[in-house]
Amino acid sequence: MMISTRGRYALRVMVELAERNSDEYVALREIAECQGISEKYLEAIVRRLVREGLIIGIRGKGGGYVLTKEPCEYTIGCILKAADESLAPVACLEAEENNCERAKICKVLPMWEKLYTLTDNFFESITLDMLL
Repeated sequence: MMISTRGRYALRVMVELAERNSDEYVALREIAECQGISEKYLEAIVRRLVREGLIIGIRGKGGGYVLTKEPCEYTIGCILKAADESLAPVACLEAEENNCERAKICKVLPMWEKLYTLTDNFFESITLDMLL
């Protein structure tokens, strides 16, 4: 299993905001510079994080981004899922209900389900503040 670049960068944005953990908004340009990530690429990532309610964004002078909750209230799992929508190791496990026509006879599906459960439990057990 491989975490996407989008997921890794979303995590870096969240860590950057958590380290500052204040009510002051942090400009995207500043986050991009501190993290060594293209500002243009980060725009799409922060849009997802805003849409999922993980951060709040304000445009204009003095604008930027800030966390909506305390760092201890975010799991790494929720951040990665907000960025990538799923941590499923195979496509048939991405939807809430497995609609694969082979699901009932698939000999390897239990293995993928177990890996998915292990991965999900692992990332859900780590909070943002644990990384600081």
